Amino acid sequence: MEIYTHTNTFFLIFLPLLSLLTPSQACHPIEQEALLDFKGKITSDPSKLLRTWTPKTNCCTSWEGIACDSSGRVVNVSRSGLSSGDDFILDTSMSGTLSPLLSNLSSLQLLDLSNLKDLHGQIPPEFGHLKSLTHLFLDSNKFNGSIPVSFKYLFRLQKLYVSNNFLSGSIPSPVFESLTSLSELGLSGNQLAGPIPSSVGNLVSLIKLDLHENNFSGSISPKIFKLKSLVYVDMSENQLSGSIPKSIGELSKLVLIYLNQNHLSGSIPSSIGGLSSLVFCRLSENKLTGSIPDEIGNLPKIQRLIFENNDLTGKLPSTIGSLTTLTDIFFSNNHFIGKIPSSFGNLENLQTLDLSRNQLSGRLPSQLAKLQRLQTIDLSYNPLGLLQIPSWFANLKLFQLMLAGTGIKGQLPKWLSSSSISALDLSSNELSGKLPHWIGNMTNLSFLNLSKNSFYSSIPNEFKNLSLLMDVDLHSNKLSGDLNSIFAKNVQEPLGRYNSIDLSYNMFTGPISETIVNETAMGSIVSLVLSHNALGGTIPSTLGHFVELVVIKLEGNGLKGKIPEELGNAKQLKTILLSKNSLSGNIPEKVMNLKDLQEFDVSENRLSGKIPPHKAIFPVSAFLGNAGLCGAPLPNCKQS
Repeated sequence: MEIYTHTNTFFLIFLPLLSLLTPSQACHPIEQEALLDFKGKITSDPSKLLRTWTPKTNCCTSWEGIACDSSGRVVNVSRSGLSSGDDFILDTSMSGTLSPLLSNLSSLQLLDLSNLKDLHGQIPPEFGHLKSLTHLFLDSNKFNGSIPVSFKYLFRLQKLYVSNNFLSGSIPSPVFESLTSLSELGLSGNQLAGPIPSSVGNLVSLIKLDLHENNFSGSISPKIFKLKSLVYVDMSENQLSGSIPKSIGELSKLVLIYLNQNHLSGSIPSSIGGLSSLVFCRLSENKLTGSIPDEIGNLPKIQRLIFENNDLTGKLPSTIGSLTTLTDIFFSNNHFIGKIPSSFGNLENLQTLDLSRNQLSGRLPSQLAKLQRLQTIDLSYNPLGLLQIPSWFANLKLFQLMLAGTGIKGQLPKWLSSSSISALDLSSNELSGKLPHWIGNMTNLSFLNLSKNSFYSSIPNEFKNLSLLMDVDLHSNKLSGDLNSIFAKNVQEPLGRYNSIDLSYNMFTGPISETIVNETAMGSIVSLVLSHNALGGTIPSTLGHFVELVVIKLEGNGLKGKIPEELGNAKQLKTILLSKNSLSGNIPEKVMNLKDLQEFDVSENRLSGKIPPHKAIFPVSAFLGNAGLCGAPLPNCKQS
């Protein structure tokens, strides 16, 4: 996740000023030669960004993207692949390599060749001779090799972006020892490795540091977190280890810190309370331990705290309740214990509260009812022992309610019928009774998971009213009846077509009709899981018309007849599970040779004949229990 992109404000301000300066002489011949050599190494220029660069014209006055000073020296080369004006957006590309002769532009201050997508080869080390350079933008290309150590001579450099290339190797420590004017450094989206040089700590003017999505390893030097001007720091998606330096607390101007998706360990330092300007804090997907320090409550501007997927322990600090600017809390998949503090009811701007997959217990504080901006609450998989959903939940204006595995018993509360909830997950509880007819009033539902409960009715006809529903999971209940109320539901175009259906481990009866293909709601189905019911009948050949189907599971349904060859027309299929039925006949070669097929199981049927030759590797167990089947991976067929 990229935290910022550079904007060429320098270009927007600087170039108009230069246009007021009329060069007193023609473009310097050595510099014109250098620019033409660059053009000569460009093999593709579909938008003709360099069409005006011709030998017989003055590069200072006639060439687009070039600006000169009053003495005819080139100070600006700007041919970005992405630019915009009042009524246009240009998004183009350019192929070729960089000419080392560009280093002859001795007065060059800005070089912008960003977003050209296909410039490749190495960055010439000769660029270290550009002593006047203040802005260098080479991001979003295909440059490879390492960062030239000669960059250490670019003493005036203020902004350096080489993000989103294929640069590799470690960064030579001397590169950053003397770049005291550098305010923005963007190296993200490369393959850079080794430690982050401690010499980054010498960049005393640094405001933005973006190193995310590389292979940096080792610990973070405390020197880096003593750069008092830092506003944005993104070191996410690397292989960093060790602890978060305590010096982080000295960054009083820091607005954003992303350290997620590393291997950081140790505790969150209490000095984090010194980050008085912090708005976004993401420490997720690490190996952090210990409790959240009480000093977390000293962040007056914080909006997002993302600590999920760590090994944090202890109680949630009540001091979090003083962070009234908070909009999002993501603390899932840790080891927090105890009650949710009642002070959380003071978080008047909170929109997302995700505390799922912890060890929280005790009564939910009724003060949470005050959170009128709350849109998502996820307390799933905590030993809360709720017994029932507290009635004050009805006062919240929730879009997503996730309470899976929280000990809820009894019937669905009727207040849900008048809610605006779009995603409801009450799976893995002890809910029982019939699916209520009023479920059809929940017309905002797009995601419904009531699996692993004890519902026992048929699907009410009103289910058809869920015209926005795209994902439904009712598996592992005692539901019965036919499936038409689900397959034939209404659709509110362009939404409301199913993405996934899981009705496995129930008592539904069939058969599945050939006309399933005519149901509008089924037209975009990706995953259809109906295993372990009592469907009977045959597999409809029309399932092959579902061109987006990836997963089909029909095990244990008493299905008879043949495996339809037409199933091979569903070209996206990766999983076909048909075991524990009474299917007969041959296995269609067209089905077994689906290009993306990864999982295939027809065991315990009545299939016969030779298993068709196939490229994918399936285990013997996928074919066992069919007395008439032979051929690899089963024993060879006997010759008659």
